[in-house]
Amino acid sequence: MFGRSRSWVGGGHGKAARSIHSLDHLKMSSGQTQFPEAMPRSWLQYMYHVLTKNTTVTDHNRNLLVETIRSITEILIWGDQNDSSVFDFFLEKNMFVFFLNILRQKSGRYVCVQLLQTLNILFENISHETSLYYLLSNNYVNSIIVHKFDFSDEEIMAYYISFLKTLSLKLNNHTVHFFYNEHTNDFALYTEAIKFFNHPESMVRIAVRTITLNVYKVDNQPMLHYIRDKTAVPYFSNLVWFIGSHVIELDNCVQTDEEHRNRGKLSDLVAEHLDHLHYLNDILIINCEFLNDVLTDHLLNRLFLPLYVYSLVNQDKGGERPKISLQVSLYLLSQVFLIIHYAPLVNSLAEVILNGDLSVFSSKVEQDVQKNSAKSSIRCFIKPTETLERSLEINKQKGKKRVQKRPNYKNVGEEDEEERGSEDNQDDLDKTKGTEASSKSIRTSSENEEIEMVIMERCKLSELPISTVTEQNTTDEEKSAAASGNEITNWNRPFLDMVYNALDCAEDDYYALFVLCLLYAMSHNKGIDPVKLERIQLPAQHAEERNSYNHVLAEGLIRIMNYAAQPDGKIRLATLELGCLLLKQLVFSRNNSIIKDVHLACLEGAREESVHLLRRFYKGEEIFLDMFEDEYRSMTIKPMNVEYLMMDASILLPPTGTPLTGIDFVKRLPCGDVERTRRAIRVFFMLRSLSLHLQDEPETQLPLTREGDLIKADDVLDLNNSDLIACTVITKDGGQVQRFLAVDIYQMSLVEPDVARLGWGVVKFAGLLQDMQVTGVEDDSRALNIIIHKPASSPHSKPFPILQATFIFSDHIRCIIAKQRLAKGRIQARRMKMQRIAVLLDLPVQPSTEIMGFGHSSSATAQHLPFRFYDQSRRGSSDPTVQRSVFASVDKVPGFAVAQCINQHNPSPLSSPSPSSGSGSTGRCDSVAANSASAPSAAQSPSGLFGIKLKWKYF
Repeated sequence: MFGRSRSWVGGGHGKAARSIHSLDHLKMSSGQTQFPEAMPRSWLQYMYHVLTKNTTVTDHNRNLLVETIRSITEILIWGDQNDSSVFDFFLEKNMFVFFLNILRQKSGRYVCVQLLQTLNILFENISHETSLYYLLSNNYVNSIIVHKFDFSDEEIMAYYISFLKTLSLKLNNHTVHFFYNEHTNDFALYTEAIKFFNHPESMVRIAVRTITLNVYKVDNQPMLHYIRDKTAVPYFSNLVWFIGSHVIELDNCVQTDEEHRNRGKLSDLVAEHLDHLHYLNDILIINCEFLNDVLTDHLLNRLFLPLYVYSLVNQDKGGERPKISLQVSLYLLSQVFLIIHYAPLVNSLAEVILNGDLSVFSSKVEQDVQKNSAKSSIRCFIKPTETLERSLEINKQKGKKRVQKRPNYKNVGEEDEEERGSEDNQDDLDKTKGTEASSKSIRTSSENEEIEMVIMERCKLSELPISTVTEQNTTDEEKSAAASGNEITNWNRPFLDMVYNALDCAEDDYYALFVLCLLYAMSHNKGIDPVKLERIQLPAQHAEERNSYNHVLAEGLIRIMNYAAQPDGKIRLATLELGCLLLKQLVFSRNNSIIKDVHLACLEGAREESVHLLRRFYKGEEIFLDMFEDEYRSMTIKPMNVEYLMMDASILLPPTGTPLTGIDFVKRLPCGDVERTRRAIRVFFMLRSLSLHLQDEPETQLPLTREGDLIKADDVLDLNNSDLIACTVITKDGGQVQRFLAVDIYQMSLVEPDVARLGWGVVKFAGLLQDMQVTGVEDDSRALNIIIHKPASSPHSKPFPILQATFIFSDHIRCIIAKQRLAKGRIQARRMKMQRIAVLLDLPVQPSTEIMGFGHSSSATAQHLPFRFYDQSRRGSSDPTVQRSVFASVDKVPGFAVAQCINQHNPSPLSSPSPSSGSGSTGRCDSVAANSASAPSAAQSPSGLFGIKLKWKYF
């Protein structure tokens, strides 16, 4: 729609050569038009001569006029940057009149499109204020704005709204006077733009929002008062109705799409509602007080309360009031609190939800009965009596004043009609006090504005008794009872009761997820007064220190966790994670847990259930270990973002268990044994983390592989008494390097000798054995193909190889040994991790030294590492080990790099701590190889680990 016109490039109708006035003859250099030696003013004079000779648009001169307008635009842009006399001539000859004359001749879409396009380019590229004032003077731009274009043509509509948006970007305290005529009370740029607020093309609606925001940001009080008095109520009332109609359409889509067939349309509707909320929030954060008052009044009394909140407890579709489904209502309210933080709005809305009842939707309060008809309602979602365009026209005719013209300012839309020099304000007052019969006639927008403001003030007064509830010295139990609504009072809080009841997830968590999102959004909203949340003991994000919490809400959250830990639980992972976040926020005060013992015991019961659930899926298969580590990695890398969750339209549909819908795994139920295993793992992680957090205990057993404990590139290792295999590494791109292969309990490393310290090596590559694939090469018995994959960030991501190379050894014996050692190391590494998982699940494990490095504390020193690290900064020639050979034991079978544990008090290489010996390691072996307890180490026997007595030397 906003694409460039083909005629802009081609010159029009297949014309082979351009006329002499075309700027093709002008050379372009450094991004600026370079004119010949003749003065640019002479060129502009020639263009002026062309316009004077072609005042009437015909089929013969249409292309000539379009090209002339384009050339004038380029000359003006050049003059703005280089020569101010160009604009002097343009203003002197009043050349803008020709543009208007061409438009008024109904010359067709081709000319209109080109004219709007060139004007848009002109105003975009003008940089000097003086030049801009020249173009805006004499009111010709306003005349173009109010011109009746054929807006049914998409291209004309696109360039017209782009032209208005470009003009709005030029608005400031000085230029606003060229658009807003205070004497005639007219603002064409704004009033013409807002007429397209509900245009079917989304790009047009977005442009209208940009224009209005640019107007509201100008701090010009007369202009802002004009907007408030003449346009605010018509515009906001129609905008609110448009948003509400869109919401009803969204609800209908949810109701009729239980089979997930129209998710594309539903996603578009949700995205449009988010755009509306962000636009409303952008208006509110401009902080124009009287505009915010009008907008807040309309949002509360015409949309949020009568449509969103009223639908929470009234699902009977037979009533007179329009309603939406409960899940849509909760979903949209959560979006409101996540996006909008304007305090008067969110406080009033939260007050009704947490403390209000259905009386807020009754007929007019007694104070307003004498003011207006009793039939009307304070809060009702109703269609405006007049369209926006009609309301603006009525206001324009009503508020028009006859004044003298200002110099160089033509009154737009002047029709030589006589009006009184001043209007009696008493006439407007009398109209608002008319009888019931006269109220059936057309009500002006100014009257509506006056009534709405009165209603808003009365509503604020009516909320005072609720907001001024006296605080008493009560016990924790009494506070909890008051928060749950069970206090022996006359309060009736149906909306809060609905919130508590929706936490019951015995059948599914369809509504519970939305309730949790709503509570989270309210507690994290910066505009809500914490006192309002404290009445139900829902702490804000940065609440004061307290010693009690909402027991009813806490029990509801723990109940969700119990359901999630059941084998047949219907709780989605997103619901469980959000419940854990809320429970942490609920029972923590200044980083101290205040949870009751009974609630903690119930939570521990849920954690035990999750352990029993995961035991069902514990297997010796490789896929379980991969899923275990992948799920932990995914959960820690991508924690829940509630804002993103509430942008997803798929959660509006009933929970489904099939992945064919494309819904993310955490937002649906599992399907098949693999997904049930993934879900059980996630539930275990979440409840374990929550339990440790509430008891202020550190996590010492997860993750199974800690990045800080792994060997990394450029580490310097002590390789004395370690088995090494010399090899040539041929990478995928053809590069060849000489390296030594060393195998640790969890990793394989490629090292090269450290030239400054004998017996030490520098790591050039290190990878996990469990992620390695080793295959032989058919035509070469001395070579192996080795691929090591990077751990995937998600179960669905494609593995990415961090090493893919061919290893060539000296002979086939070394190749066989290396292949066996790598394969055995991979199996051993996976077996040890599976045993560590068994310990986490309280499963019996074999008493073996194979499970090494378990429970390693963060304060581990170098003696717990498989190799001895050497600090490069302390390398010196005075070290006595410098004179030692790089590889002292040359007569050992190469293959496995024995992990030596340096212990000054017990230097025996066979010493091996048991798993229960205190501090362990989560990342590496703490002592010798897994089978070193039953077989002599390679350091003691030249026959090595395979019983083959060979003597090789490394060169």
